[in-house]
Amino acid sequence: MRIEKDSMGEKQVPENAWYGIHTARSLENFNAAGEPVPLAIVHAIVQLKAACATANEQLGLLDPDRSQAIRKACATILTGAHDDQFSIDIFQAGSGTSTQMNVNEVIANLAAVELGGKRGDRDLIHPNDHVNKGQSTNNVFPSAIRLASVQLGRRLEAVIDGLMASFGEKAGQFVMIAKSGRTHLQDAVPVTLGQELSAYARALEKAKTRVAAASLNLLEIGVGGNAVGTGINTKPAFRSHIVKALNDSTGLSFNVADNGVEITQFLTDMGQMSAVLRLLALDLLKICNDLRLLASGPNTGIGEIRLPAVEPGSSIMPGKVNPSICEAANMACIQVIGYDTAVAMACGLGQLELNTHMPLIGANLVKSLNILIRTCTMLDEKCIQGIGADEEKCRQNFESSAGLATILNPELGYDRVAALVKEGLASGRTLKAVVLEKRLVSETQLEHLLAGAFGPNL
Repeated sequence: MRIEKDSMGEKQVPENAWYGIHTARSLENFNAAGEPVPLAIVHAIVQLKAACATANEQLGLLDPDRSQAIRKACATILTGAHDDQFSIDIFQAGSGTSTQMNVNEVIANLAAVELGGKRGDRDLIHPNDHVNKGQSTNNVFPSAIRLASVQLGRRLEAVIDGLMASFGEKAGQFVMIAKSGRTHLQDAVPVTLGQELSAYARALEKAKTRVAAASLNLLEIGVGGNAVGTGINTKPAFRSHIVKALNDSTGLSFNVADNGVEITQFLTDMGQMSAVLRLLALDLLKICNDLRLLASGPNTGIGEIRLPAVEPGSSIMPGKVNPSICEAANMACIQVIGYDTAVAMACGLGQLELNTHMPLIGANLVKSLNILIRTCTMLDEKCIQGIGADEEKCRQNFESSAGLATILNPELGYDRVAALVKEGLASGRTLKAVVLEKRLVSETQLEHLLAGAFGPNL
């Protein structure tokens, strides 16, 4: 053990730890969540620390040796080499001070060793005076959430693209397979299997657009604003220097907040991203449940499509295969909806100059993004790409559908067609058979009507 001192006194810190006394206290104090702040947020804080070191050096506030050592320490951390040093519980002080100081201490000790000193040598590199120079947790932590969310949002957009493409490919493959549409889970007007799947692709396209739009608002960051966003104890150019350095290192397009006080108090930009993820989860729930219904059977359900078999479906019923991927995706989406509820509440519970629920908001947002990235990938690779169609079953359902009667309305009138539907259901005959037997239309006329049953967009 080594002995370190802070304003509260002395404390032992493990000799091999890269963190310091503040982290040691936090590890003893907080354990409610039982899991640490996500590494995506930790790494985003590290990226901000490197940008701040550059800005402080450019403004003559930090000497080049310390600045370079800090940036080198940040680069080492971003390789994942010291991920085990960041174990502070999610449920900590509401601004995220413990995690911010955890990062400051690890960077400071790595930089101190780089400059020839030892871990805990606060005279050489101080976690507050040097690594945290001109910064406050109140702005660093939410800026890190924004950075992590934008980076993960880009990944999510990419996997949504892949899922859209797979639905689009299947839509093209099945575009001419006629089937019964269903509304209220009852027979409705005809549709093709391709049209059905193309609707899923379009829904996902809209979801991707919403994610991209929410990411734009997250590009406004308040880092450098200090405690309440006014920029106290910093030079006017500090924030713009930080943002430029961050953009240079990430290739993104962040900008200085228009109102530093507003962006410190209000976290609803994050709430918007969380809400957008909830909407994507809702769409995926609907899609997965549709696929389960369409694949139900194989002998006693709808059975119009076949989902890829990924595992035996039962421990007691031999040969049973379940829609396991869709069910796993449903649970993932339900979890995202739950996370969003917590984020929404936390966004509304800020007081005066600060929202003190940032670790919860950040953790839930990052978790939702990661869950949806993995879920979309799983659905694409393990389910959608392998969907097959039972053309014969689709055709049978199409020809026997009561909804098919709608195409006869212009020729025979609503009331007469309704009577024909009832007659067919009572006798067990298809509507087509009833109509042809009564010679109400010719077979040629009926086939012509059937050919136009799928609308002008087929």
